[in-house]
Amino acid sequence: MAKTSPAEFVRQVRQEVSKVVWPTRKEAMITTIMVFIMASVMSIFFLGVDQLWSFVVSFLLGLGA
Repeated sequence: MAKTSPAEFVRQVRQEVSKVVWPTRKEAMITTIMVFIMASVMSIFFLGVDQLWSFVVSFLLGLGA
C-alpha cells in the first residue's frame, strides 16, 4: 500500500469535507427538539415497563411467602 504524504492527506480531507452537506440552523434545532421528545417518550415507556415487571416479580415472590 502506497504511503500518502501529509500534504496529500490534507488535500484529500478538504476535498471530502467539501462534499458534506451541513444542516441549516433550523434543521439542527428541529432535529435536537425531536431527539429530546423521543428520549422523553422512551424514558416514560421504559419507566412503565420497569414498574410492570417490578409488580409482576413482587407478586410472584409474594406467592411463596
